[in-house]
Parts: sequence; structure tokens; C-alpha cells
Amino acid sequence: MVVNESVSGYGNYTFKEFKFENGVVLKDVNVEYLIIGTPKYDGNGNISNSVVYCHNFNGSCHSLNELYQITSEGAPFDKNEFFLISVTALGFSDSCSPHSTGLKLNFPKYSVLDVVNFNRQFLHEFLNIGHVLGITGTGLGGYSVYTWACEYPDEMDFIMVCDSSYKTNGYRYVVTKAVDSIIESSDGLYSDTYNVSLSKTMVSIYRLLYSFYFSKKVFQEMSRNEIDVLMDDYVDNGLFTDIYDLKYINDIILDFDVEDKLGNIKAKALIFGSVDDIYYSSKYDTLPLNQLIKDSKIVLYDSLKDHNGFEDYSVLFDDFKEFLIEFKEKI
Repeated sequence: MVVNESVSGYGNYTFKEFKFENGVVLKDVNVEYLIIGTPKYDGNGNISNSVVYCHNFNGSCHSLNELYQITSEGAPFDKNEFFLISVTALGFSDSCSPHSTGLKLNFPKYSVLDVVNFNRQFLHEFLNIGHVLGITGTGLGGYSVYTWACEYPDEMDFIMVCDSSYKTNGYRYVVTKAVDSIIESSDGLYSDTYNVSLSKTMVSIYRLLYSFYFSKKVFQEMSRNEIDVLMDDYVDNGLFTDIYDLKYINDIILDFDVEDKLGNIKAKALIFGSVDDIYYSSKYDTLPLNQLIKDSKIVLYDSLKDHNGFEDYSVLFDDFKEFLIEFKEKI
């Protein structure tokens, strides 16, 4: 089926129902999406140039727009060549979440696999896509990429992950447990009405999360005043996140581990790891994947994230382009 080119752009789609891994079904489920580019078709009428982007913890489908350095004309994922798709993940407010549904703690418990199936259902229903050229993701989005490739290994030709991991352990486990404890300690969490303690709780959580927002190098270069100002900005932005959404997202991070399934992956993999990242260790989260994923290339790089949070990915362009050569031939 040929997809109408008017699907490109920003929009919302509604599932008549979505079934969670645990069997719970929600009806009239909202999906926020952003699509950039024009579909191309193979001899069987299937879209041949689709690439899915799975956003990070602080992101949404709009994060695709923030990757203009990578998607502009002549860049590795030139929007004139690729059909780029991003969905605001299950559990995030502008799609289906504890906050947006009003269910709060009555929202169904979900897993990273549910997040993946949310994406897959959108591809199947809205775009008639059962197989994509590639799936990419950063940070939390990388969890979806690994899970997707492990559980449905025949649904993509390549995966590309930057600064992420295949399980929650070590330092990340400690941080995630700490966030869980802070949330559970809030007096207003189980109240039916808004309680000011929830805002205080979110401030504490986002001050903790800020501690690994930048690389060690960037933090070292900043003065105390700069750290304070930027931390306050980060916390202010965090106050727009609903505490119930955050709790559920934190829960899936706490439970995440696909190490034993990585051998299922058939897709060719390109995996980037920053040598200076605090939250994701190149030694423990990136390098081991060279042995755990059959057809994988590992690239370690020096992060060029500035004090405004912008990451200059141009240092990776040669690796992007070399990796993508064989896949462009399939378009």
C-alpha cells in the first residue's frame, strides 16, 4: 500500500485499543508523532527508506527536529533520502501516559517491550510498515532499540545506538533506586488532590538527574555559579514532567536487562559511546557489545556537548556515512 505523502509532519493518531504485555487493554489511545521525509518504495510496494528514531529520557517525537545537524541536506540521514519517523513513547505525557489518561497510579504497569510494541503498532496501523530499514536511539531510546532488535530480529536491517546500555546495573541502578525512594517518600503521591510536596519532590529528583546531564569535562570547566544557574534551569524544565509519568519511566529503567537476549539480534549494529559520559560507561556499557552482538561496530568518541546541552555529532559523520553505504543501496 502506498502511503499518502501528506503523512509527513507532526500529528496525533488514535489506537482504538492498545494491549499491554500483562494483558491489560486501554481504549482510545493517543499517539503523538513526527515524520520527516518522503517514502520510497521497493518492487513489492513496501517503504524501503524508513528509519525510526527512539527519543531520550528528556525528549519526545520533537527531538527529531533537534537532530537537524544529522538530517539536513548532505548529512548522514538526509531527509531527502530517508523517511524518518519518531513517536513520543508510551509513558510520556503527549502520548499515552499516567498523566495524560488521568489514571495516575492506576495506569497499567508497562515494560520497555510495551514501549516497543507501541511503536510497532503505530508503524503497522498508520504507515503499513512491518519492516524498517533501521532503528536508532539515544539514552533511554537505546533501550527500545536493543529490545526491539532482540524480540523482533527480522523487522530491521540495522540498528544504531548512541550513549545507552543494554541493562540497568552498577551506578545507574543506584541512581534509579534513589529516584524511586525519593518519589515514594513524597507525602502527596497517593493523594487524590495536588500536594505541594510533589513539586518539592520533583526539584530533588531533577537536581539528582542534573548530576550526570553533562560530561565530566564540561562540569569540570564550569564555575560554581554556572553550575547553579544551569541546574536551576534544568530543574525548572523538569517541573513540567508529571511525577506519575516519571515514576513509571523510572520503574522500566529499574527493571531493564536484555543482556541474555542480545544474541538474538540479526541486524547490523553501529554503537557509539562517549568516553567522558558519567551515566553510560564506554567501558562497561559500550565495549562489551562488540562480543554480545554478532555483527557490530563500536565507536568511542569525545563528547562535544556544550554548556547549552547541544551535542555536536559532526565528529561521527564519517562513521555514520561509512556504515550507511550498504543500506542506501537498498533504498
